Amino acid sequence: METSLIFFPKLNMCESKEKTFFKLIHGSGKEETSKEAKIRAKEKRNRLSLLVQKPEFHEETHSNRSGHLAKETRVSPEEAVIWGESFDKLLSHKDGLETFTRFLKTEFSEENIEFWIACEDFKKSKDPQQIILKAKAIYEKFIQNDAPQEVNLDFHTKEVITKNITQPTLHSFDAAQSRVYQLMEQDSYTRFLKSDIYLDLREGRPQRPTNLRRRSRSFTCTEFQDVKSDVAIWL
Repeated sequence: METSLIFFPKLNMCESKEKTFFKLIHGSGKEETSKEAKIRAKEKRNRLSLLVQKPEFHEETHSNRSGHLAKETRVSPEEAVIWGESFDKLLSHKDGLETFTRFLKTEFSEENIEFWIACEDFKKSKDPQQIILKAKAIYEKFIQNDAPQEVNLDFHTKEVITKNITQPTLHSFDAAQSRVYQLMEQDSYTRFLKSDIYLDLREGRPQRPTNLRRRSRSFTCTEFQDVKSDVAIWL
């Protein structure tokens, strides 16, 4: 009886040590596998980095993008000439609006045309609930301090909008829209008419690749499920 009592705990101790040993072995294997996985992931990132740095990679990307834009617009030199007659004629033409927006993206100032388009859509609203929701969306994106796409407005214009935003009307943004329109007409439009983007179209030359920034986040109809818009997207 005494012998069994002596050896029983010893066997348990050996068994416990064996389990501990195997746990350490398996744990070490997992750790090693984890290290190997990290090394392989790092190697893949390095290979991707080298690929992105290759000139032919960029040339193909820009070529495809430029070709897509050219196919989309299909602007004749005659149409482009009309855009140069006035800023209003440029914006009233669908391809003119898209081309001008593309130009503004190269200058990192597309918030101005996005705001103008949003206001045009807002003025078509008929349902009172739509007016309230759209006005709030425009205010939060373009007007309020530190808005993600804040447009350049004078203090008085911004203050009037802020005071009346809880009870908006279809004319709540008229003053701000007019201000932004003037800024684009006097500043951006003048540079646009001298840009390669416009001159290539007017002269009938193939469009050159342009360094376009990623399209900024824009409002869509799905963002506000209760808001029905007359346009699919505010650029």
